[in-house]
Amino acid sequence: MAAAMHPWLGEFIQRIERQELPHAQAAGGVLSDADLVELLDSQLASRLLDLQSRLMQAAGQSFYTIGSSGHEANAAVAKAMRVSDPAFLHYRSGAFFLQRAKQKPGTTPLYDMLLSFAASSDDPISGGRHKVLGSLELHIPPQTSTIASHVPKAMGTAFAIGLSKRLQHQGTWPHDAIAMCSFGDASANHSTALGAINSASWAAYQQIPMPLLFVCEDNGLGISTHTPQGWIQQQLSQRPALKYFFADGSNLAETYLVAQQAADYVRQKRKPAILHLRTIRLFGHAGADAEVAYRSKQEIALDAERDPLLHSCAAVIARGLFDSESLVTHIRRQQQRMVRIANQAAQQPKLTSATDVMRSIVPPKKDPSTLPAVPDATRREGLFKWDKHNVGKPQHLAKLLNWALHDLMAQYGSIVMCGEDIAKKGGVYHVTQHLMEAFGPNRVLNTVLDEQSILGLAIGMAQQGFIAMPEIQFLAYVHNAEDQIRGEAATLSFFSDGQYTNPMVIRIAGLAYQRGFGGHFHNDNSFAVFRDIPGVIVLCPSNGADGALLMRQAVQLAAAEQRVVIMLEPIALYMARDLHQEGDAGWLSHYPDVTTPLPELGEPAVYGDGEELAIISYGNGYYLSRQAEKQLADAGHRVRVLDIRCLVPLHVDKIVAALGNSKKLLIVDECRRRGSLSEELITALHEDYPGHFSIQRLTAEDSFIPLGKAAYTVLPSRDGITEKAMMMLRGGQS
Repeated sequence: MAAAMHPWLGEFIQRIERQELPHAQAAGGVLSDADLVELLDSQLASRLLDLQSRLMQAAGQSFYTIGSSGHEANAAVAKAMRVSDPAFLHYRSGAFFLQRAKQKPGTTPLYDMLLSFAASSDDPISGGRHKVLGSLELHIPPQTSTIASHVPKAMGTAFAIGLSKRLQHQGTWPHDAIAMCSFGDASANHSTALGAINSASWAAYQQIPMPLLFVCEDNGLGISTHTPQGWIQQQLSQRPALKYFFADGSNLAETYLVAQQAADYVRQKRKPAILHLRTIRLFGHAGADAEVAYRSKQEIALDAERDPLLHSCAAVIARGLFDSESLVTHIRRQQQRMVRIANQAAQQPKLTSATDVMRSIVPPKKDPSTLPAVPDATRREGLFKWDKHNVGKPQHLAKLLNWALHDLMAQYGSIVMCGEDIAKKGGVYHVTQHLMEAFGPNRVLNTVLDEQSILGLAIGMAQQGFIAMPEIQFLAYVHNAEDQIRGEAATLSFFSDGQYTNPMVIRIAGLAYQRGFGGHFHNDNSFAVFRDIPGVIVLCPSNGADGALLMRQAVQLAAAEQRVVIMLEPIALYMARDLHQEGDAGWLSHYPDVTTPLPELGEPAVYGDGEELAIISYGNGYYLSRQAEKQLADAGHRVRVLDIRCLVPLHVDKIVAALGNSKKLLIVDECRRRGSLSEELITALHEDYPGHFSIQRLTAEDSFIPLGKAAYTVLPSRDGITEKAMMMLRGGQS
């Protein structure tokens, strides 16, 4: 059982008893007596939670000690806002959480947070998966971020609230809501935060509604690194279209007044604002952090005198709401109550199996009967009138993807596309051409050149009930923003026990073999990062017909199963027309009718029925393997070629079922030998079907892609595939 009282609390109580409190700051009539006591109790409860967590950790009952001590002024920020305003919270926002819960009768925030500290499976937000500040009924999506990776999606949510009003979309949050996002002064320097703040300012500068309140809780430290004096004010007060407010977090009345002014400004003007809240940090960064290693005793003592709880206690005594004795009695009672709740929370069940832990990686499915109907023939005829000279004729991948997007945006009124150059220009490869003309600038949006902001915008829109469809212009560009997928989009269901989701389809133009505009940054053949993210689905079409079907499948997965889906679109095949020789039109496809059944997820496409050898590939590798198949057929060999199509997760059982009686397998992977899909596939085949297959693989070299013809020296080729296959057919080994 946890100890009864933390030593710090004993010293704090003695100070009140000795009446050694700072001079009470004037409240100026801002807070009523009841308001002042209410906020003090939220601050006190937050402090007691921090102390109790450290006691529980010492007893082996708690697993998280990064607390909110010194930041409790954010309780006043919560009071200045509505419970229906989505709040993306800094991890030192315990008092905000507790204060907001007071706006929702029947909630049990102390017990809920202690369950979270104890990693109990009864924790109502994460189910024991992490200590997060989050609640569905309090409109606080859970965050695990310590480096501001939640700021882009807060920006996206604010934009989506305004977009909902323009599109008359009934979203998660009401049209008059404002989004709030808090972060520390150290995080204010992170490129993720700076990009999101810039994007919010960029939108507001153009009079685009952006109802977003940034709250920078400035304690002057990033773990052990000091923030330069005056840096935060200098950095945040001079941004275009971003109004700056400042409050001293030691003064509860001032903080509430300024927070109210800032929130009212954002709500009425629908413009972003920054509340620079001066705070302190007590007890170090976390439980194991010894501040004396990098701070002087004088610095620590000066911060202790600015303790917001100390000043709030002085305020209630000065107003005559408590005397020293009654306040001490009140604090002791609250502490004893905290101990009782903590002891109960510590005894609650924990996650005990991998199945339990992983249950929330995949979001809960929706009722598929609620999906919208396909547009009728008249609507579709009008939709494609602009391209009627091509309708009915076989087309390349880019064109059929474009047609599929037209159909899908007409069917799903909640699809919103965003990305660089996708509107009037129609994207670098014209995949999004004419969509803005057909569906308007509120559904096809040009963005800043910042992939973190593009993906954050999409996450925010998805949480507001849209089906977000961001485009990343080139695969290489996603790597500077991959944490928005890995650490934010994909983890939301996991850390909220499936209560929060962000269904989206992320379109990424990528892979290798692009002619004329190549080099590593436009010919990136590595998508390994996506293979390492639980819950994400990666689809990759190689031809137009599959492109249309997989795009429909991706949207259906997002709409009906709330999944995060990546459509990896091979640039080199966008405009491919011919297969074996110039003019044969062998890689053009007819547009699949809208009633065409979708492939089962993970089911590969199969060409040919030969069983001497099976070639397994995807994307450009499948295209080249089809060319090699003809050479092999001309040499008298009957082989089949599989197009995997669903790259993540790999459905090995479906791949094996498509092999027929083939025992010799050649895996062709245009990605690098190390870290490529072929590693996973060959391992799974050996583990699941030991001794059953003879397997070889042909991959790209472990190299970046150079410019020009040199690119083809490090990538698989048609002739290389044919040579490898012939060797296997002759019974040779590499």
